[in-house]
Amino acid sequence: MTPLNTPEVLISEVGPRDGLQSVKATMSTPDKCRWIDALALAGLREIEVASFVPARLLPQMADAAWVVQHALRHTGWRVMALVPNLQGAQAALAAGAQKLSLPVSASPAHSLANVRKTPEAMVQEVKAVLQWRDAHAPGVPVEVGVSTAFGCSLQGVVPEDDVLRLAVQLAQAGASEVGLSDTTGMGNPAQVKRLFRRLQQEIGPLSGAAHMHNTRGLGLANCLAAYEVGVRSFDSSLGGLGGCPFAPGASGNVVTEDLVFMFEAMGVSTGIDLAHLMAARTPLQEGLPGEPLYGMTPQAGLPKGWPV
Repeated sequence: MTPLNTPEVLISEVGPRDGLQSVKATMSTPDKCRWIDALALAGLREIEVASFVPARLLPQMADAAWVVQHALRHTGWRVMALVPNLQGAQAALAAGAQKLSLPVSASPAHSLANVRKTPEAMVQEVKAVLQWRDAHAPGVPVEVGVSTAFGCSLQGVVPEDDVLRLAVQLAQAGASEVGLSDTTGMGNPAQVKRLFRRLQQEIGPLSGAAHMHNTRGLGLANCLAAYEVGVRSFDSSLGGLGGCPFAPGASGNVVTEDLVFMFEAMGVSTGIDLAHLMAARTPLQEGLPGEPLYGMTPQAGLPKGWPV
């Protein structure tokens, strides 16, 4: 894969993990691989391809190791896997994952529903993963996303001080970066700016990605707000697939196609070819027939004279 230009922001595609684990149907392994191949062609530099969790809990992810190994056939990007605990991290690293992502919820109610552990216990889990990484796969980055950072559909308001306290603990534990996730789509641009500014003040260069959901139609606005205060890494999902199965009412992620269009139209380079990106919807639709896909840019098409 040849970079199209020098990207100014990193778009991390989470559809093959976040999207597929949130739908009832299970995409076949060959269809997953065709979809990932199409994403590679579009120029994405980081893709979260799988989640290493027990198959009985998420049968959609039963082929995680195989999918990681297939994704490693491509060069020029980073193959990332989500892991909820040390056992998952061990399996992901054994499969060859080049980056690990761990979710740690700031909401105790969501944390217990999602991983059956308190936020404090998850900090200890992160420490165990980092110790294992240091001993067996030094150099593999481990990012942590603070889930429900902007509100929780189970708990309600999540105090910002709780979010920041947790982020500091995770940074001190040795996480490569700590981002903020609007798991339930409750955030607004003013809140996003305020909380990311506070995060940057607390942990500086360890401040990580913005993971926004479009539950209430504010996904792009929240991404732009994060960009305006210095965030340069964003999670999104092709076709807007995704949402936490353990957070009631948490609908899809920000649509990758719309996010890339917004940045490129602003003159902010993503390194992604939009035409190839939208073409990647075809293997996704073929692999999940009947599953609704979202996105205003794919619906409207690229403007006349694109690229700008």
